[in-house]
Parts: sequence; C-alpha cells; structure tokens
Amino acid sequence: MNIVCLDLEGVLVPEIWIAFSEATGIPELKRTTRDEPDYDKLMKFRIGILKEHGLGLKEIQDTIATIDPLPGAKQFLDELRELTQVVIISDTFEQFAKPLMKKLGWPSLFCNTLEVANNGEITGFKMRCDKSKLTTVKALQSCGFETIAAGDSFNDLGMIQASKAGFLFRTTDAIKADYPQYPAFETYDEFLVGIKAAL
Repeated sequence: MNIVCLDLEGVLVPEIWIAFSEATGIPELKRTTRDEPDYDKLMKFRIGILKEHGLGLKEIQDTIATIDPLPGAKQFLDELRELTQVVIISDTFEQFAKPLMKKLGWPSLFCNTLEVANNGEITGFKMRCDKSKLTTVKALQSCGFETIAAGDSFNDLGMIQASKAGFLFRTTDAIKADYPQYPAFETYDEFLVGIKAAL
C-alpha cells in the first residue's frame, strides 16, 4: 500500500514566514528552510526577531488568515487523494496550519506546536519528534506503507531519500543541482503525472 508524504509550505501553500516578512516589512523573517538547513537554529532566530519587534502569535495568525493555497494546489490534492493515501508532513505549527487545512479540504497533517505565553508571545516550540519528516516516513514504512515523498527544501531531503520514490517541487536551483537524481517539477500537472508513475 502506498502513501504520499508531502511538504506543506512552498508545495501547497505559500511560505508563511515570507508572507509575514512582507506584511511586517522585516526582511530577516524571509529566511526559510531553503536557506537554513538547521531548523532548530532557524526557529530560535525567528523567535528572537519576533521578540525584538514585539510581535506574537496573533500578528502571525492575522497574516495567515489572508493566505490562500497556491493556485491549483487544492485540485491537485483532491485528485491525488482519489488515487492514494496522502499525508502532509510539515515543520509548521498547529497554531499556524488550521486555517490553511480548512482551505485545502482538511487533509491529514503531522506538524509541531508553538509554546505561547498568556500575552501571545511565542516563547518556544515543541517538535513532534526528532527529525520529524524522516522519522514519520520510517514509522509509516514500519506500518507496511511504501512511501513516496516530495518537498522543496533542505528539511524534506531526509524523507525523500528514505522513500521508494522522491520528488522536488518548485525548489531552488542549488538543491536541484545538488540532488539531480530526484525529478524536479514546476507544475501540478507534471507533478501528478510523476507521482502516478511511481504508484
């Protein structure tokens, strides 16, 4: 039995932190997992910037409320879910993802949790498990699933490498150059064709 494991941001929805960076005019918040492979380091950096500017969860959620899935993402996901099981494995946080899951038709999502003070300040974060994407794919494999994985960033490479088939979607030229063995797609139509061939 197959299960497709998809990244969320950059694959199905815009990058939340980039949208928030644009909304607040804070360029440092544009940094994502495409730029920084160490997620722990990246999140600590982001939390420091938020504290410096007096911004908290509410301000980020206000920006997220304005974000829609990438054009064609919902249709792609609907078609894929008719073919096979799909789970979204993301390093985002449940406090961010809920409105986006509603717009995508409530697909299954494995993500993390923010630690938030009573005043709305983001004080930390709790990862669901270590190396969450790779660990989740290996757990699914231990349950008898054959995994097909796709993403756009450094933090997706572990689950892509561990799966029977892996794809890059709208990734950077640098990642494409470093991992030429993985088909890299730019449109949902060709992405769906690639996944169908791997099923």
